[in-house]
Amino acid sequence: MDAATAYFTSISTNGGWCGIYSLDLKERYGESLSEKARPTQIWVQPPGTPTVGQVLLRAYRATGDAKCLAAARGAGRALAWGQSAAGGWNHLADVADLRPDSAAPQRKEGRCTFDDNITQGAIDFLMDLDDELDEPWLDDAVALGLAMLLRSQFPNGAWPQGYPLTGGYHDYYTFNDGAINDCIRVLVDAHRRYRKGEHLAAARRGGEFIILSQGAAPQSGWAQQYSHDMKPAWARAFEPPCFSSASTCRNIRTLADLAVYTGDAGFLAPIPAAVAWLEKSKLRDNVWARMYEPGTNKPIYGDRDKKVHYTLEEISEERRTGYSWQGDYGLPAAVAYYNEVRKAGPAAYAAERARRADVRPSPADLAKRAAGMEPKVKAVIGALDEKGRWASGGRIRSKTFVANLGVLSDYLAAAAPPPPNQKANGKGQ
Repeated sequence: MDAATAYFTSISTNGGWCGIYSLDLKERYGESLSEKARPTQIWVQPPGTPTVGQVLLRAYRATGDAKCLAAARGAGRALAWGQSAAGGWNHLADVADLRPDSAAPQRKEGRCTFDDNITQGAIDFLMDLDDELDEPWLDDAVALGLAMLLRSQFPNGAWPQGYPLTGGYHDYYTFNDGAINDCIRVLVDAHRRYRKGEHLAAARRGGEFIILSQGAAPQSGWAQQYSHDMKPAWARAFEPPCFSSASTCRNIRTLADLAVYTGDAGFLAPIPAAVAWLEKSKLRDNVWARMYEPGTNKPIYGDRDKKVHYTLEEISEERRTGYSWQGDYGLPAAVAYYNEVRKAGPAAYAAERARRADVRPSPADLAKRAAGMEPKVKAVIGALDEKGRWASGGRIRSKTFVANLGVLSDYLAAAAPPPPNQKANGKGQ
């Protein structure tokens, strides 16, 4: 862990990271090799800087190693200096202005996106870092991000895909890729941490929008995005108006989460109709189409020709392999979670979950857990090269670092858990 963290920290750009690097570090990319990054740019989109920062926090909490916390702090500063004046982030950020002695960022105007957990994931990490550090720049970044979440919410409780509004489908009420769901999740977490009523009120309004936007029976699911007249709408050329199994899955889970957190069983009321629609819309056991045509409920598919297609075979190979058209989308697990909450009742479920979280595993249970992880741990250690890199295919990838450091952190947390009430810089956990 020490070798891997030292190497990965050494290739950061003012504390932040891109998604992919060549072995000689001359080439840098974002999420994919089609997104080339300039030397002063970092990536915010997962698994970029917030994701790396989060796993460094996990490593610190498993080991108490101050170097891991210092690297996580560097990631937080990179994000704070890459934060837009509006309070959010786009896919990437330029951190050329960040210096080791910089006290406060000079934020620039820029568009924020809620797509792919980009802005929400950055706020998530900064709030978690705020549990460990008490620094003005961090407090300001968290406050600005949360204020933007409140300001960007529509009166009906929805969020757009991007903010400030610019016109087109980016302004639509957006469930696709978890945009609204992630906004609600962050606000619930903010309320849990800071106990500000405005955060919980906004999260509840988001849940009320989910209820408001549910399709009428028999298509009682949710669209990927809605126009401002509340109709399923086009987004990208290959994303036609539809009712979406993937969006419906996320909304079932979000509604159950809200019921558990608030104790309000009313958030569960829309779910049975959604489950009934899913049951009748299966392609086969635990496989759904991502999209169903409004009215006919036929599975539909899209391509870059902005036409609706009715079989996968009709669309280009690039779109068949570059987008998820069929799957389980986590639906069996989401429905099982809902059934557990419904059966116990939201308040009782929350109390039992809190009780379980407070139970410290016995040494025997921890030893068993650690033993079960050992083959994977050995494989991770064996894959590390002499420079401290996890490299494959001639590339160094942030997602590989995140996955492998996470495995090692989880193993150490089980094999040699840190003492209770570990403190760091006065805040503690």
